Amino acid sequence: MGFSGDLIFGRSECPLVEAPVFSGLREEVRDGIHAWWPRPGGWQTLQLDYGLWEEASLAALVQWTGAAACCASVYDSDTALVTGLGTDGRQWDAYLHLELLAASEAGDLWAEEPAGMGDMSVWVTTPAYAAATRRKLAELDATVPADARAALAWAANAGFPGKADPASIEAVLRSHEVFVEESFTALLDRLGFPAAAEPADHLTV
Repeated sequence: MGFSGDLIFGRSECPLVEAPVFSGLREEVRDGIHAWWPRPGGWQTLQLDYGLWEEASLAALVQWTGAAACCASVYDSDTALVTGLGTDGRQWDAYLHLELLAASEAGDLWAEEPAGMGDMSVWVTTPAYAAATRRKLAELDATVPADARAALAWAANAGFPGKADPASIEAVLRSHEVFVEESFTALLDRLGFPAAAEPADHLTV
């Protein structure tokens, strides 16, 4: 089983978990939040279990930090919906691992299931399911250019203008890694955020 939950990315001079949006969590729950290696400039990523993050919390985090932030809602390390918000109030969304997402959404199209088919596992082997998956993938792919431009505008708002071209961001949005968390990291890297580095207190002599 992969990870299901949220990856929260933002900037703060103190540990991001100290933000007021996390103050309502029990201490043992907050202690269980995993911090990824930080990025220079105070940029941090927190890994939260499913159910600990609310959609409205992103705006509260941006207001508290005074910096752009984003959230990647991850399902089983397979797919993710990335939502970014800038200090200018502009929000953007982009999906990662489009092929897997298209297949999972096509599997939910029960209305297209051939009549009289009792075994749902058979439905995913039919030409009708394959066609539904192709349609879903085409729909998702059509949003990629606009999503890439919006992501670049968000990165510029965060202080990293002109660090990439739209085509390179589109390539990341259309890419597929073993774990979608890796694709999220690649997206931040490509947008121009400084690379994460192992904290000094983790290094061994």
